[in-house]
Amino acid sequence: MSDTAITYTLYVQADPARVWQALTDPALTRRYWGLSFETDWAVGSPMDWVERGARTSDPAQLVLACVPDRLLSYTWHTFSPAWAASVGIDEDLRAELASRPRTKVTYEIEPVGDALARLTILHEGFEPGGTLIGMCGQAWPLLASSLKTLLETGAPLPGSGIEADEM
Repeated sequence: MSDTAITYTLYVQADPARVWQALTDPALTRRYWGLSFETDWAVGSPMDWVERGARTSDPAQLVLACVPDRLLSYTWHTFSPAWAASVGIDEDLRAELASRPRTKVTYEIEPVGDALARLTILHEGFEPGGTLIGMCGQAWPLLASSLKTLLETGAPLPGSGIEADEM
Protein backbone atom coordinates (compact mmCIF):
# COMPACT_ATOMS: atom_id res chain seq x y z
CA MET A 1 0.00 0.00 0.00
CA SER A 2 1.24 3.49 -0.81
CA ASP A 3 -0.19 6.88 0.15
CA THR A 4 -2.50 6.88 -2.88
CA ALA A 5 -2.89 3.23 -3.97
CA ILE A 6 -3.54 -0.28 -2.71
CA THR A 7 -1.98 -3.20 -4.55
CA TYR A 8 -2.91 -6.73 -3.60
CA THR A 9 -1.70 -9.86 -5.40
CA LEU A 10 -2.94 -13.38 -4.80
CA TYR A 11 -2.64 -16.76 -6.45
CA VAL A 12 -5.82 -18.68 -7.11
CA GLN A 13 -6.15 -22.34 -7.99
CA ALA A 14 -8.36 -21.60 -10.98
CA ASP A 15 -7.83 -20.73 -14.60
CA PRO A 16 -8.03 -17.08 -15.74
CA ALA A 17 -11.50 -17.61 -17.25
CA ARG A 18 -12.89 -18.71 -13.88
CA VAL A 19 -11.26 -15.74 -12.10
CA TRP A 20 -12.76 -13.45 -14.75
CA GLN A 21 -16.16 -14.98 -14.17
CA ALA A 22 -15.82 -14.35 -10.42
CA LEU A 23 -15.12 -10.67 -11.12
CA THR A 24 -17.94 -10.11 -13.61
CA ASP A 25 -20.78 -12.58 -12.95
CA PRO A 26 -23.40 -11.08 -10.59
CA ALA A 27 -24.25 -14.49 -9.12
CA LEU A 28 -20.62 -14.92 -8.03
CA THR A 29 -19.92 -11.35 -6.90
CA ARG A 30 -22.97 -11.50 -4.64
CA ARG A 31 -21.58 -14.65 -2.99
CA TYR A 32 -18.15 -13.33 -1.99
CA TRP A 33 -18.72 -9.56 -2.00
CA GLY A 34 -22.40 -9.12 -1.22
CA LEU A 35 -23.06 -6.95 -4.30
CA SER A 36 -23.47 -7.19 -8.03
CA PHE A 37 -22.58 -5.04 -10.99
CA GLU A 38 -25.04 -4.30 -13.76
CA THR A 39 -23.18 -3.48 -16.95
CA ASP A 40 -22.31 -4.99 -20.31
CA TRP A 41 -18.57 -4.61 -19.48
CA ALA A 42 -17.90 -2.70 -22.71
CA VAL A 43 -15.32 0.08 -22.36
CA GLY A 44 -17.11 3.35 -21.64
CA SER A 45 -20.30 1.65 -20.44
CA PRO A 46 -21.91 2.77 -17.21
CA MET A 47 -22.07 0.31 -14.35
CA ASP A 48 -24.58 0.20 -11.55
CA TRP A 49 -23.61 -1.19 -8.15
CA VAL A 50 -26.41 -3.12 -6.46
CA GLU A 51 -25.75 -3.72 -2.77
CA ARG A 52 -28.22 -4.62 -0.03
CA GLY A 53 -31.14 -3.44 -2.08
CA ALA A 54 -29.59 -0.08 -2.98
CA ARG A 55 -28.73 0.72 -6.58
CA THR A 56 -25.89 3.18 -7.06
CA SER A 57 -25.89 4.76 -10.52
CA ASP A 58 -23.79 7.66 -11.69
CA PRO A 59 -22.55 8.77 -15.14
CA ALA A 60 -18.98 8.71 -13.79
CA GLN A 61 -19.20 5.01 -12.80
CA LEU A 62 -17.69 3.57 -15.95
CA VAL A 63 -15.91 0.55 -17.33
CA LEU A 64 -12.41 1.81 -18.22
CA ALA A 65 -10.80 -1.33 -19.66
CA CYS A 66 -12.04 -4.81 -20.45
CA VAL A 67 -10.03 -7.66 -21.91
CA PRO A 68 -11.82 -10.89 -20.94
CA ASP A 69 -9.76 -13.28 -18.82
CA ARG A 70 -6.91 -10.71 -18.58
CA LEU A 71 -7.79 -7.14 -17.54
CA LEU A 72 -10.71 -5.27 -16.03
CA SER A 73 -10.79 -1.68 -14.80
CA TYR A 74 -13.58 0.59 -13.62
CA THR A 75 -14.18 3.70 -11.58
CA TRP A 76 -15.09 3.18 -7.94
CA HIS A 77 -18.66 3.74 -6.93
CA THR A 78 -20.49 6.88 -5.95
CA PHE A 79 -21.15 7.41 -2.25
CA SER A 80 -24.87 8.16 -2.47
CA PRO A 81 -27.25 8.64 0.45
CA ALA A 82 -29.13 5.47 -0.57
CA TRP A 83 -25.89 3.44 -0.55
CA ALA A 84 -24.90 4.86 2.84
CA ALA A 85 -28.28 4.04 4.36
CA SER A 86 -28.16 0.48 3.00
CA VAL A 87 -24.73 -0.26 4.50
CA GLY A 88 -25.05 1.71 7.74
CA ILE A 89 -22.75 4.65 6.97
CA ASP A 90 -23.68 7.89 8.72
CA GLU A 91 -24.17 11.08 6.73
CA ASP A 92 -21.00 12.77 7.97
CA LEU A 93 -18.79 9.89 6.79
CA ARG A 94 -20.74 9.55 3.53
CA ALA A 95 -20.31 13.26 2.80
CA GLU A 96 -16.59 13.04 3.55
CA LEU A 97 -16.16 10.07 1.19
CA ALA A 98 -18.25 11.75 -1.52
CA SER A 99 -16.18 14.93 -1.38
CA ARG A 100 -12.97 13.17 -2.39
CA PRO A 101 -11.77 12.41 -5.93
CA ARG A 102 -13.16 9.25 -7.51
CA THR A 103 -10.80 6.28 -7.42
CA LYS A 104 -10.42 3.38 -9.84
CA VAL A 105 -9.85 -0.35 -9.57
CA THR A 106 -7.88 -2.50 -12.02
CA TYR A 107 -7.68 -6.29 -11.97
CA GLU A 108 -4.94 -8.03 -13.91
CA ILE A 109 -5.24 -11.80 -14.37
CA GLU A 110 -2.26 -13.86 -15.47
CA PRO A 111 -2.00 -17.62 -15.94
CA VAL A 112 0.66 -19.34 -13.84
CA GLY A 113 1.31 -22.78 -15.25
CA ASP A 114 -1.71 -24.98 -15.90
CA ALA A 115 -3.47 -24.77 -12.55
CA LEU A 116 -3.07 -21.25 -11.14
CA ALA A 117 -3.91 -17.66 -11.90
CA ARG A 118 -2.22 -14.60 -10.43
CA LEU A 119 -4.74 -11.86 -9.68
CA THR A 120 -3.37 -8.40 -9.03
CA ILE A 121 -5.78 -5.80 -7.70
CA LEU A 122 -4.78 -2.15 -7.97
CA HIS A 123 -7.08 0.41 -6.35
CA GLU A 124 -5.64 3.87 -6.99
CA GLY A 125 -6.30 7.57 -6.90
CA PHE A 126 -6.85 7.93 -3.16
CA GLU A 127 -6.25 11.12 -1.28
CA PRO A 128 -3.06 10.54 0.75
CA GLY A 129 -3.94 9.63 4.32
CA GLY A 130 -7.66 9.84 3.61
CA THR A 131 -10.42 7.85 5.23
CA LEU A 132 -11.28 5.86 2.11
CA ILE A 133 -7.81 4.36 1.63
CA GLY A 134 -7.91 3.19 5.25
CA MET A 135 -11.32 1.60 4.80
CA CYS A 136 -10.40 -0.07 1.51
CA GLY A 137 -7.01 -1.16 2.81
CA GLN A 138 -8.79 -3.20 5.47
CA ALA A 139 -11.45 -4.55 3.13
CA TRP A 140 -9.47 -5.69 0.07
CA PRO A 141 -7.62 -8.56 1.80
CA LEU A 142 -10.91 -10.00 3.08
CA LEU A 143 -12.62 -9.52 -0.26
CA ALA A 144 -9.76 -11.10 -2.23
CA SER A 145 -9.51 -13.98 0.25
CA SER A 146 -13.24 -14.64 -0.03
CA LEU A 147 -13.03 -14.66 -3.84
CA LYS A 148 -10.10 -17.10 -3.68
CA THR A 149 -11.88 -19.33 -1.17
CA LEU A 150 -15.05 -19.38 -3.27
CA LEU A 151 -13.16 -20.42 -6.39
CA GLU A 152 -11.09 -23.05 -4.62
CA THR A 153 -13.71 -24.57 -2.31
CA GLY A 154 -17.10 -23.57 -3.73
CA ALA A 155 -18.00 -21.41 -0.73
CA PRO A 156 -16.93 -17.88 0.25
CA LEU A 157 -15.49 -17.09 3.65
CA PRO A 158 -18.14 -17.15 6.38
CA GLY A 159 -19.70 -13.74 6.87
CA SER A 160 -17.79 -12.33 3.91
CA GLY A 161 -20.51 -9.97 2.75
CA ILE A 162 -18.25 -6.96 3.20
CA GLU A 163 -19.55 -4.81 6.03
CA ALA A 164 -19.86 -1.04 5.72
CA ASP A 165 -17.09 -0.38 8.21
CA GLU A 166 -14.72 -2.41 6.05
CA MET A 167 -15.39 -0.88 2.61
